[in-house]
Amino acid sequence: MATYLMLGKYSPEGIAGASPARTKEITDLISQCGGKVESMYALTGEQDLAFFVEFPGTEDVMRASYELARSTGIAFRSNEAVPVAQFDRIIGTTGDAAKGPRRQVTVRA
Repeated sequence: MATYLMLGKYSPEGIAGASPARTKEITDLISQCGGKVESMYALTGEQDLAFFVEFPGTEDVMRASYELARSTGIAFRSNEAVPVAQFDRIIGTTGDAAKGPRRQVTVRA
């Protein structure tokens, strides 16, 4: 399971339907799409909601985003969240940024 950050923005219709009952509907819908809600936050600023969720893969989180927008009027942007320790392993650093990555990546045109 991968962790995703889903950022939600209310439409005028979406804000009108906000309620504890709809929050339950949202968590149920995420479960039906194969996901699990880790935490949910209301935000101040440009985005209105932040959900940390786990899904088996990208197709599952994309389906959940679509279904949520269709049924609630909340548009979501989803980003995979990688733990920093895993990121450090991926880039090959051991805490010394000057050493750079362990592996050279070559891109050919």
